[in-house]
Amino acid sequence: MISSPRAALEALVSTPGLTRIDPPILMSADPYFDLAGEEFRRRLVLTSGVDGEEYCLRPDFTLPIARHYLENGVGEAAYSYLGTLFRQRPDGPAEFDQTGLELIGQPDPAAALDRVIHFARDVLMTYGVTAPRVRIGSVALFEAVLAGAEMPDVWRPRLRHRFGHAGSLDALLERLSDPHGAEGNIRTPPLAEIETDVAGRMAAAGLPFDTSRAPAEIAARYLEKQALAAAYVPGETIQLLTDYLGVAGPVETALATIGGLIETPPAGFEVARAAIRRHFETLGQCLPGAEIVFDAGFAPRLDYYTGLVFEMTGEDGAVLASGGEYDRLLQRLGAGREIAASGCALWVDRLEKEGGK
Repeated sequence: MISSPRAALEALVSTPGLTRIDPPILMSADPYFDLAGEEFRRRLVLTSGVDGEEYCLRPDFTLPIARHYLENGVGEAAYSYLGTLFRQRPDGPAEFDQTGLELIGQPDPAAALDRVIHFARDVLMTYGVTAPRVRIGSVALFEAVLAGAEMPDVWRPRLRHRFGHAGSLDALLERLSDPHGAEGNIRTPPLAEIETDVAGRMAAAGLPFDTSRAPAEIAARYLEKQALAAAYVPGETIQLLTDYLGVAGPVETALATIGGLIETPPAGFEVARAAIRRHFETLGQCLPGAEIVFDAGFAPRLDYYTGLVFEMTGEDGAVLASGGEYDRLLQRLGAGREIAASGCALWVDRLEKEGGK
């Protein structure tokens, strides 16, 4: 007989068919900077080796599990975990217990995500949490809308990169809403001419070429900025994206609103909407007492997520569970192709607090 929620959780992550994994606690920090940028540094507990390389105490499980998968050449894998991670907080470094499930290389990605949702439900139930608030979003739906929107291609990756960063994306859309000159109105000198001018200015200022950015790099960056300044984004497109990102509410109502914004559905749009409905149904069956909403602007602040994403919060608004599909992660880590992956992470300390109310 299982006597406590912790014992039940231990049994859950040891279910037959799951490979329980405990990645090293001390890890190279470089992969986190490569994936999340230098801004992630403030969240890491860092140290340095004698060779000057930076290391961090394990801040999550998804990245080391994905690297383990690649290093071991596994085809279809189901990893579970329960252990401690380390992150900086405003009042200093802290330790947290986290549990989760990572499904990689599964033949049916949609069924894999349903399995992830069921696992999250099972962990919540272990702590007596039966009616969380569930927020879902879709990276795939936003990417479909973005791909079908009328705009110069140069802006699409920049808008996608900011998806999930609400303030940054809003600022970019506001910038794009300012009047632009038509493309070609700005006279752009040839690259060689710009490079020569930059080299002359650096020499005149006494700047060494071997310890700073080379003239060619500076010139290329200047041309890139000029191309962006000259790339006109129609006001209708900016309004469409603004309206889309503002949609939030009951799932079917939100999807109907989004459908009304799109005159001609672009490629992938209907597939993404169907996926949202499928997993919404799964969530409704798993958690019949939960409030479930779709938020068009919701996404993790990492661009390797691809399809549906979700988070489950408790009564005080604290995130108890989060997860989704991240098919681009393995390729970002060196795989020669995109590999289907989905997973979830749950915060044990928050669940203990929520379950004790």
